[in-house]
Amino acid sequence: MSAQATGNAAPPAAQAPQRKPPLPGLTGIRTFLAIGIMLFHFTPPHITYIKPVIESGFTYISFFLLISGFILSYNYAHRAATLKVKEFYLARAARLYPVYILSLIVSLHMFSEEWTARSHTEFWMGTILTPLLLQGWSPLLATFWNTVAWTLSTEAMLYLAFPFLNRAKFWPKSAGKLIALFFGFWILELIIPTTYYLINPDGLAHIDRYSYGYWLRFMKYTPLPYLPIFMAGITLGHLNSIVQLSDRAKMWMSMGAGAIILTIFYTLIQDLPYVMLHGGAMTPFFAVLILGLTGTHWLSKLLTWGPIELLGEASFCLYLLHFNTWILLHDFHVWERLKLAQFDPWISYVVMIGFAYLAFLFVEKPARRYLLQKWVGRAPYSMKPKAPGLM
Repeated sequence: MSAQATGNAAPPAAQAPQRKPPLPGLTGIRTFLAIGIMLFHFTPPHITYIKPVIESGFTYISFFLLISGFILSYNYAHRAATLKVKEFYLARAARLYPVYILSLIVSLHMFSEEWTARSHTEFWMGTILTPLLLQGWSPLLATFWNTVAWTLSTEAMLYLAFPFLNRAKFWPKSAGKLIALFFGFWILELIIPTTYYLINPDGLAHIDRYSYGYWLRFMKYTPLPYLPIFMAGITLGHLNSIVQLSDRAKMWMSMGAGAIILTIFYTLIQDLPYVMLHGGAMTPFFAVLILGLTGTHWLSKLLTWGPIELLGEASFCLYLLHFNTWILLHDFHVWERLKLAQFDPWISYVVMIGFAYLAFLFVEKPARRYLLQKWVGRAPYSMKPKAPGLM
């Protein structure tokens, strides 16, 4: 006899959490950011026409962290009360840690060189802290073993904090208050670099990407200075959920923000203080670009073109693996041995990108799927990253 016939209503079936549609425009922009960082570290010759964009690559880390906060907010803000913290942490670990371990294996050559470059105390501290994603908390050890992996310490801190930030009651419900809060976080983000610029505690005569100082490294590599930009990204996600903009408006936002960013890179980047740019001076323009790329228009569609979107999915692998892959290729004189040195650095770029994509296909994707099934009891909804890490 049916439940209707007996007058008893059947219990409602448990529903899976509602998933937001993907934002492929943001996946695509990560391709250019990751390649930009690769070229920033290993700049090709004779590229004067894009040199300003490449030399501005140090600003892209803030861009990635802003996207990270935005995407997490986009995916989870509407189910803050039902988000299972343990599952969230396990899902983030499944996403980040397998590739991180691969990067440390690839970096064993650099690890051996740390023994001669550092004191024994620093070496053993770095050896302990780095696999635990804690090296970034030490300004002196942040670049230990895999130079670029200091960002994983920041990501780990932000992921640990996110479920509690997501449940916080202070998020405004009006667009005006959210915009004010966003700019409040931006101002907070600028406090440390502004203080450093005014005081110059390391006593450096000139400060640029090659400068070295304890407090400069604290500002550049340790996690806490990046918390405000992550909070600004979360705020941006809340703003996006309540402000309904047309695709046409988002197109003009993307084009306008992109034009301003490129204008700054080509005309002002050399005249602005390095610590201010590194510390988040570009955040409002990056934010407008992010909001604009959530729309459906010619620019966001361009970023979904096959190779661009595929590399965007592998951008975390490219970021984490490129630095020491380059060092391995050149320390062991691979291209000279193969009589291909005349094609360098272009052949190195191809190898680094290809290696990153293979790592995505054969390490990140299967390891993530396996670990989610083992730890959480489910496969990921999609292998396209809905809540990306730095990449």
